[in-house]
Amino acid sequence: QVQLVESGGGLVQAGGSLRLSCIASGRTSSVYTVGWFRQAPGKEREFVAGIRWNDGNKYYADSVKGRFTISRDNAKNTVYLQMNSLMPEDTAVYYCAADKWRLVNSRSEYWGQGTQVTVFS
Repeated sequence: QVQLVESGGGLVQAGGSLRLSCIASGRTSSVYTVGWFRQAPGKEREFVAGIRWNDGNKYYADSVKGRFTISRDNAKNTVYLQMNSLMPEDTAVYYCAADKWRLVNSRSEYWGQGTQVTVFS
């Protein structure tokens, strides 16, 4: 089992920045990728960014490329999502996810509880 705990959400003005953290515990050696999803009210959960645990290869949704950066600190079992140039449409609950076999996706096995990000104009 892998447990994921997110932190770092909050209220920020448009154009501002936030950094989310996801701390993994448990059988982290079994993790292949870790990533971030988000879900806005009335919308489906969508992929934001992912990172391969062993070599750091990164993946981004088109909507966040150039604004968000995913990174990892293997020693701390932590994945970060640096979010810059935030826009009101980035408002959502952000979830951390982990997958043992493939890039994180909506069917990935491990999920955190989510952290709220609210961007106001």
